[in-house]
Amino acid sequence: MAGTKKMKTALVSVFHKDGLDELLAKLNSEGVKFLSTGGTQKFIEGLGYECKTVESVTTYPSILGGRVKTLHPKVFGGILGRRDDEGDQQQMAQYEIPEIDLVIVDLYPFEQTVASGASEADIIEKIDIGGISLIRAGAKNFNDVVIVPSKAEYGVLLDILNKQGAETTLEQRRMLATRAFGVSSHYDTAIHAWFEK
Repeated sequence: MAGTKKMKTALVSVFHKDGLDELLAKLNSEGVKFLSTGGTQKFIEGLGYECKTVESVTTYPSILGGRVKTLHPKVFGGILGRRDDEGDQQQMAQYEIPEIDLVIVDLYPFEQTVASGASEADIIEKIDIGGISLIRAGAKNFNDVVIVPSKAEYGVLLDILNKQGAETTLEQRRMLATRAFGVSSHYDTAIHAWFEK
C-alpha cells in the first residue's frame, strides 16, 4: 500500500482513561512502545506494560502545577519531524529527538467544567494547552504520524489495528487528522464562546 507507515512509538496522554485498555493491549501486542505522562503513565504501567516517561526524554519534570508537561522540542520535534526530509532527520539525530508516530490524546473537559457551574479559576485551568498542541502537531504531520484526538476515535484505531496490524495508510492518517482539526475547532469555539459571555 502506498504511503503505508508503521507505528512504533506512541505518546499517550489522556484525561479519560475509559476504553483505553483494549487499545493499549492491541498496540502492545503489535510491539508499539509507550511514552506517557503522570496519571496516564501510571494507568499504562498498572495494566502491566512498559512505559517510558516523557520526563526521561525531555529531562524536565512536569512544572507549574502540571501546566507544562509535554511542551518541549524533544516531544514536538518527535511528532513534527518529517521522515523524508534529510535536514529534519539530521537535526533529530543531532538533538537526540525520538520519532513519535502515534499520538493518543484528549482534552481537559472544558465544556463540562463550565456546565458544572465551576469558578472562573477552575474553568481557566481546564483550558488545555499541551493537549491541543499535540493534536495540532500530530494532525499537521499526518504524512508520518497517526493522531487519535479523543476517545471517540479509539474504536477507529482499534479497527485499523485489527485489520492491518500497526500500519496505517496515508488516507487513514488524513482522515484522523481531519477529525483532529474538528476536535480542536470545536474546543476553541467553546472557549471563545465562554470568554465572550
